[in-house]
Amino acid sequence: MRVIDKDGNQLGVLTLVDALHRAEESGLDLVEIAPTADPPVCKIIDFGKYRYQQTKKAKESKKSQHEVKVKEVKVKPNTDEHDVQTKLRSAREFIEKGNKVKITCIFRGREMMHPEFGQKVVQRMLGALADIAAPESPAKFFGKALTVVVAPGAKKKA
Repeated sequence: MRVIDKDGNQLGVLTLVDALHRAEESGLDLVEIAPTADPPVCKIIDFGKYRYQQTKKAKESKKSQHEVKVKEVKVKPNTDEHDVQTKLRSAREFIEKGNKVKITCIFRGREMMHPEFGQKVVQRMLGALADIAAPESPAKFFGKALTVVVAPGAKKKA
């Protein structure tokens, strides 16, 4: 196996016994870095420190990622204008943070007789969010609810 010492200098191709002996002399561990290489590459390092650095790198890379979540805003066909504006404000915040927003208009009882009222509310919300987001697909009925998912990405118009 090819052996690298703690300073990064190559010691050459050694047998397992020789490599373990050199690691033991320096008071460190023999860690296999590249097992698929020909010959396999091992490094003489402190394994606890190596493992700590690996977890630190993993945390750092995870920190820079943003997980897209789907937030939901629920309205009803007879929701008042001020309440719709409040819902729009929260939807806008969600979109600006990079999340998708699911706008759901729920129909109860006789409200199902006039689905156009709910469609008007949803279309009004989509129009208000058009400057920063676009719907992924047209609004669809699922049981007693009219649903549309809005994703960030529409370009702001100057």
